[in-house]
Amino acid sequence: MTQAKIDEKRLIGFLADLLNTPSPTGCADLAISLCQDTFSSLPGVTCKLTRKGALLVTLPGQHNDAPRGLTGHVDTLGAMVKEIKPGGRLVMTQVGGYAWNSIEGEGCTVFTQSGKKVRGSILLNQASVHVYGAAVSDTKRSADSMEVRLDEAVHSDEDTRALGIEVGDYIAFDPRVEVVNGFVRSRHLDDKAGVACILEALRVLAESGQKPVQTTYMLVSNFEEVGHGAAAGFPADLTELVAVDMAAVGNGQNSDEFHTSICIKDSGGPYHNGLSQRLRALADAEKIEYKADVYPYYGSDGEALLRSGGDVAVALIGPGVDASHSYERTHTQALTATVQWLLAYLTN
Repeated sequence: MTQAKIDEKRLIGFLADLLNTPSPTGCADLAISLCQDTFSSLPGVTCKLTRKGALLVTLPGQHNDAPRGLTGHVDTLGAMVKEIKPGGRLVMTQVGGYAWNSIEGEGCTVFTQSGKKVRGSILLNQASVHVYGAAVSDTKRSADSMEVRLDEAVHSDEDTRALGIEVGDYIAFDPRVEVVNGFVRSRHLDDKAGVACILEALRVLAESGQKPVQTTYMLVSNFEEVGHGAAAGFPADLTELVAVDMAAVGNGQNSDEFHTSICIKDSGGPYHNGLSQRLRALADAEKIEYKADVYPYYGSDGEALLRSGGDVAVALIGPGVDASHSYERTHTQALTATVQWLLAYLTN
């Protein structure tokens, strides 16, 4: 697949569409639906929803004696309404793990049970410097000190409930997608970037008239950010899995925004050495530049499958993403290199 023709415009276009589709963990149906419509348009591909609401995509291969798997997740960080304050503003509970200060000042959408969407902003309870002075900078950001200010004329909890908002409603953070100078800057590149890379690899295969060496299952998971996304959903004959998720970038890390990376070990332990070595050999043969790394605070859908008792070899690759679980950024070079690596894996 050295001459694979990756369509960068198409890759980034789908990624932007997916990023702009809200999908906090537990409320990812819109993103799953977008993926189902898009993956099912590929020739020979079949799609079905699991009972948990994930999407299982099957791509027939040249052989079917050792089926392989890919996985990426579309569920993202978010929040839910924990309490409606007497003045009508909202107390949040986290969905996924992130620092509270990373969402301060962000726009958001509340999804009510009736389907109504209510806009708002995430702010410190005492946000005005002109009123609260040094307390604004001194206050620790937490669930108790932050709130959602609704863009509605509400003055009481009754006013807010009249909008259809109730405890347990989902809150999605604005992604703020921007593509500039080859960079893609947005929330939720973890892991919508990985899903977009997998889609582009399958599209390139379809356009070239090729089948993967082995029948390949692709699970678009919807509960990764809370730890059990790919714990179920793959057929029992799966033999190995390549999870495609973001590579962590920062001080002490080998990964960067311009390369694809392979994770050798994360907080759950080492990945499968044999499969990882095979992927590295394929990258070397295809002259794909990559980074090898160890992530200290990280887990993946591959681990979820293993912890559920999956008897499969698991490896993890993905594009480098700066400022993970905050306002993230990657580069087109990292995305296309990830696609190239996936194509090498699927065809060898």
